[in-house]
Amino acid sequence: MNKPLRVVIVEDDREIGTLVAGLLTREGFITEWLRSGEDLDHALAREATDLLLLDLMLPGEDGLSLCRRVRARSQLPIIMVTAKGDDLDRILGLEMGADDYLPKPFTPRELLARVRAVLRRTAPATQDAVAGTSHECLCFAGFRFDLLARRLLGPDGREIELSAGDYDLLAVFTRYPNRVLSRDRLMDLTKGRSWEVFDRSIDVAASRLRRKIEPDPGHPQLIKTVRNGGYLFAAEVERAP
Repeated sequence: MNKPLRVVIVEDDREIGTLVAGLLTREGFITEWLRSGEDLDHALAREATDLLLLDLMLPGEDGLSLCRRVRARSQLPIIMVTAKGDDLDRILGLEMGADDYLPKPFTPRELLARVRAVLRRTAPATQDAVAGTSHECLCFAGFRFDLLARRLLGPDGREIELSAGDYDLLAVFTRYPNRVLSRDRLMDLTKGRSWEVFDRSIDVAASRLRRKIEPDPGHPQLIKTVRNGGYLFAAEVERAP
């Protein structure tokens, strides 16, 4: 029998925290509801966690700062949850490394769909499914990309950290090199369209990935923007020997 997945919820509103924890517990998850960044630090140090539901507005250290700190030391999947609906807040959350963004108010069905979608994309057993391939390593422009291990080595041999979103997008790009992919197509191939996706999430993800693999992100040579078209991954991709 598979071990239940553990979800940590950081939410200072008692009613919302209780409802979300109860919902996920009834769906078979192990849950822990916390109210602050300090509590989160202790929880992550104490026990392995599979997913973090992180509210943006928290007393003390806010959710964006927490997201940045967690992402700097781990690839723990993160869903930002907030009452704010401004585009800037969504962009900042994605820029900090969040894997998804869920605005309040949300329905239980939407919450469960997003939790399961993020877990499905980040589960080691299914990581190679995003690229539609068996376990293999790919080479492009001096990089070595291990699809199953989620490891990207740069031309200098150093490992480049990939968030779940970085991995999803790079896996798709290496599967469809030198082809123009629209934003809608990229969303289909990475996250699917079973739930609403923030329109600019692909642009944010592409910008973040450029900063990791482009020598000059301001003048990209690998991830090229095609006006009124989408993106093109301009590299020759080969299987590693």
